[in-house]
Amino acid sequence: MDRMTARTFNGPLEAGVRSVALLVAAYPAAYDIRQLTIFDYLLVRTSELDGPESLHPPSPIQSPDATVRRKIVQDGIDLMISRSLICREPSLAGITFVAGDAAAPFLDSLSSPYLERMKERADWIAGYFKDRPQEAIAETVQEIFDNWVAEFQDLERSWGASA
Repeated sequence: MDRMTARTFNGPLEAGVRSVALLVAAYPAAYDIRQLTIFDYLLVRTSELDGPESLHPPSPIQSPDATVRRKIVQDGIDLMISRSLICREPSLAGITFVAGDAAAPFLDSLSSPYLERMKERADWIAGYFKDRPQEAIAETVQEIFDNWVAEFQDLERSWGASA
């Protein structure tokens, strides 16, 4: 598998489109990079929240706190900002992001089974976290991360690695 194939659905373009979908679904809410990184992770793994079937298959390497994921999401946001699909907004807490004026028409122009399912899950994520305090979001992500660590340790043991 070459480097480009390995990043299918997980490059800056895909992460940027997912960020646009999340921000359109949550409009007029604005989110910071940490929140968008968390939501990007959860958007493709909605079944971990007992939501719709996940867009992406399970993988033993799927940490929501990975520096790599944050960088890809940031690169995707930057790409979408350059196309006026996402706007930066200063806030008391720092820089946040909101859907741009062209974001909803852009999403409406995209139609494939994968993208339709992605938009449905973005709506679901926006509804799931609407009006939840940041602490509740952090607790949800920590619980998922703890489960991921336990599953990864089980996988290591099954491969014969010592724990």
